[in-house]
Amino acid sequence: MSPAISPGAAFLAIALVANAATAGTYKIDPDHTFPSLEFSHMGISVWRGKFNRTTGTFDYDAAARKGAVNVTVATNSIDFGLDSMHEYAIKPDWLDVAKYPAMTYAGNLVFQGDKPVAVDGRLTLRGVTRPLRLTINSFTCIDHPFYRKEVCGADAAGELNRADFGMTQFAEGEAGKVRLLIQVEAIRED
Repeated sequence: MSPAISPGAAFLAIALVANAATAGTYKIDPDHTFPSLEFSHMGISVWRGKFNRTTGTFDYDAAARKGAVNVTVATNSIDFGLDSMHEYAIKPDWLDVAKYPAMTYAGNLVFQGDKPVAVDGRLTLRGVTRPLRLTINSFTCIDHPFYRKEVCGADAAGELNRADFGMTQFAEGEAGKVRLLIQVEAIRED
């Protein structure tokens, strides 16, 4: 006996395939996008924080296996859940938000088969631009039931050394490594 497919499920599958086959531009949803970071605190524990204000766009063409991201993050939106850590992070030794109020990331999707698996891009932080590859751990697009538009979401990760961006205080060896964990959702504009 073969499993039955409901007409609704079949329609949804056809709609998803049809939408995925067309190219489009998506606007980053700031209410569902949180670039997060974690790093060692003197080897004793792990500090975790996130940036609360992110804007940008995502161009995606599944049929052509192409895509690009352009993201801007407000550096003063860093949130560790601790006021004293926030005050430290925005000072000149770290993010220096008075001089560098934003960081940017721009890159192109890397596909394996039909799925994007990475973004090869460039991060500009504190006026320094360096290559940064983000590994895409999951990527999905759906017709959103509330927005009535296609929404794509991803979970990505990467790693950098903060000393490469001029944040050298207490950054010797492993102490400078920062792990990035990014959840992002973007709403189709057209």
